[in-house]
Amino acid sequence: MPLLETLPVRDTVRQWPVWSTTARVVVTDAAVADEAEEIVREQLNEVDEACSRFRDDSEIARIQHLSTGHRPVTVSPLLAVLLGVALDAARNTDGDVDPTLADDLAALGYTEDYSLIQARAGRLNIPITLSRRVRHSWKDLDLTGRRLRMPAGVRLDLGATAKAWAADRAARSLADRFGVGALVSLGGDIATAGPAPQDGWQVLVQDGVNEPAARVGLDGGTAGLATSSTVSRNWRNGTRAVHHILNPASGLPAEPVWRTVSVAAGTCLEANTLSTAAIVRGEDALHWLRGQSHPARLVAADGSVTTLNGWPTEDVVRIDAEQVHEIHLPHEHLTSAA
Repeated sequence: MPLLETLPVRDTVRQWPVWSTTARVVVTDAAVADEAEEIVREQLNEVDEACSRFRDDSEIARIQHLSTGHRPVTVSPLLAVLLGVALDAARNTDGDVDPTLADDLAALGYTEDYSLIQARAGRLNIPITLSRRVRHSWKDLDLTGRRLRMPAGVRLDLGATAKAWAADRAARSLADRFGVGALVSLGGDIATAGPAPQDGWQVLVQDGVNEPAARVGLDGGTAGLATSSTVSRNWRNGTRAVHHILNPASGLPAEPVWRTVSVAAGTCLEANTLSTAAIVRGEDALHWLRGQSHPARLVAADGSVTTLNGWPTEDVVRIDAEQVHEIHLPHEHLTSAA
C-alpha cells in the first residue's frame, strides 16, 4: 500500500504533501527546522503561481493566452528563470527534454493534478493517436532576458525542470541563510547544500517494495540526485497504460525500456535533465550516459539493474530507517525499509 511517509519525522525533519508528491526538508540544526519549512513552502508556492499548467491564474497560463508569435511578452523574473532552465535542458539533450508538450500530455488525459487522475484511474477513454496538430518544439521559443516570443497556441509544461530547480533553490537558500546542512526532496528530486551530517546524507533508491534497491551517500556541499520513472505517474487511458514522460518526436509516452533511471550530479536540475532524457532515449541511453560521466543507475523493464560511472553496485535488502535522513522512491511514496 502506498504511504505518504512511514519514516520517523525527527526534530530536524519537516514534510508535507505538495504537487501530488511529498516535500521533505531535513536540516542539521533542529532549531531552524520550522523556519526552514516556512521558507520552502513559500518558495514552492511562488513556483506554482509562476508555472503551474493546472491553474488558470498562473502566470504561464496568462502569457500563453497573450502570445501571438508576433510580439514578445514580458514575463516575471522568476518565470524567466524557469523558462531559461527548461530551454537549457532542451538544448543540452538535443530536444529530448522539451517544454512544449503540454498539449500532448493533455491528449493522454493528464489535464489536472495527478492525485485527481489517480482517483479516476481506469475511467479515461481518450483515444491515443498521433497528434494532427501543428507540432511545436523548444526551438520555436525565443527568450531574451525577460522577453518571450512564441507561436500562438503553444502550451508549456515546465514541470520536471521546475521541480528540480525548486529543490536546488530551496536547499541553497536554507544553507546560505542558516549556515546549516540542508536536504530538500520533492518526490523524485533531491538537492543538498551546506555541510552534511557526520555520516553524509544517506539515500535509498528503490523502485517499489521488494524490488532492486541501492543505498548511496551524498557528501556535503551542493549535490543533486534525481530519478525519472515510467512506473510513477502512470495511469490507464482506456485500455492502454500510459505514463508522463513523453518522446517529443511523437508526443507519445516513451517506450518503457527503463522502469527508472537515477542520476547523481552537481545539481538536482542537471541530474533530472539527464535522467529524463535517458528514459526518452531508451536503449541508446547507456552509451549517452557513459559519456556524461555522472553516476547513474538504470532499472530495465525486467528488473535488471545497470550501473554506470561509479554508481555503487551493491544492492540493499534491508536498511535501518533510523539511520536514514531521506528515503527516495521513484513511486514518490516513502515507505519504511526497516
